Amino acid sequence: MNKGQLTSLAKDLNTAFPSSPRAMLGGYVILPRCLDKARASLAGTNGEYNFWPCSLCAELETFTGVDHNDLKDFAATGADDQAVAKWFQEKSKIKDRIEIIRWNNKMRDRRIGEMPDDMQEFLESYIPENLPVGRPVYVWFDVFDIEEGRL
Repeated sequence: MNKGQLTSLAKDLNTAFPSSPRAMLGGYVILPRCLDKARASLAGTNGEYNFWPCSLCAELETFTGVDHNDLKDFAATGADDQAVAKWFQEKSKIKDRIEIIRWNNKMRDRRIGEMPDDMQEFLESYIPENLPVGRPVYVWFDVFDIEEGRL
């Protein structure tokens, strides 16, 4: 592990938020957020954020086939964002650009009612407990961006 390089790249999630799930790296939404959380977990600065289990990172892993432990191990080398993007693209089982674009759009547009029952049940109480009253949630990513002050 390149601790110095990793530390310089890791966000302190005690005082800052991870990237929006809408942010992109290597052509994938969600990846920058998972990378932020992996680095912070390795650096011990993850605060209340979990790298794993994480529903967003699980969606990315399911789609691409890139194991979250492999991503965390590669992040531990101190690789910068561009190196991670290149590595991730090489490891992903998805090579067709339009398939990636469709998945990105599916994730960006995913409504709560389209999610598995257990996630709907979780969000049914999470949203009123953690988001400002009167802030409408149109899609899943809104939950993160409203809670973290981006929307």
